[in-house]
Amino acid sequence: MSKDSILKNPKNLKRRKLINSVMISLCVLAGLVTIIPLIYIFFYTTQSGISSLNVDFFTQLPKPVGEEGGGMANAIVGSLILISIGGLIGIPVGVLSGIYISEYSKSFLSSIVKFTTDILSGVPSIIIGIFAYGVIVIPMQRFSALAGGFALGILMIPTVTKITEEMLKLVPMSLREASLALGVSRWKTTLKIVLTTASSGIITGILLAIARAAGETAPLLFTAFGNSFWQTKIDQPMAALPLQIFTYAISPYEDWHRQAWAGAFVLIFLVFVVNLLVRFVTRNKFSGNL
Repeated sequence: MSKDSILKNPKNLKRRKLINSVMISLCVLAGLVTIIPLIYIFFYTTQSGISSLNVDFFTQLPKPVGEEGGGMANAIVGSLILISIGGLIGIPVGVLSGIYISEYSKSFLSSIVKFTTDILSGVPSIIIGIFAYGVIVIPMQRFSALAGGFALGILMIPTVTKITEEMLKLVPMSLREASLALGVSRWKTTLKIVLTTASSGIITGILLAIARAAGETAPLLFTAFGNSFWQTKIDQPMAALPLQIFTYAISPYEDWHRQAWAGAFVLIFLVFVVNLLVRFVTRNKFSGNL
């Protein structure tokens, strides 16, 4: 329908404007539905947990059952160790898988990898924990940070793979063709041109994977198991913030409930700060990229 015919028909024009307003309103409402729960969780956790924070929380070990006070210093350090182990396992595998799916999408193996990644992304985290239990805990005959990190690494793989694939697909084909035309080999083109161009998006995917792994509890129940003492050896049971929060939350002690809220606040705050800092640092460096 031409512009002149629309102008000659005021009713049609009003109907289009009404539909446009309704659709915009629905989009705004959908955005609010997405944002409001996140804001509510953040502020409610902050309100409940920040009042329970003190120096002891970051420097002391958990107190024995029935005693008040103590902290989660070992759980904070344990979470960092577990996430580091998971990152060493999941990030390289996820990035390389994403590169293969994107750059060799026509191969039969690429289809298998993509299908497997889609299935893995839908597997409940507790199943991943049981798998790690059978693969590492049973042969080692003990719970360990290595088993916990292995489970978290598997959870990271689908997120990193999918986002790496999507970011690489957004890189213009002309960049690849220009590099190949200059005599650069395909693998160098992929690593130095394509991967560098998509670095900003891939880093975001890695952060999302880390954020998901940082809050997982179920896999760690079958693997790292938890520990009330200082432990930095990866072949021994190790405490983690999600595990400590879970243990304290289901306890009958009010002081432990208070510390569970404090732990939840610290966990959310750490994830928030990591995302904020990386976005700030990479803002200028990757401003010309995706």
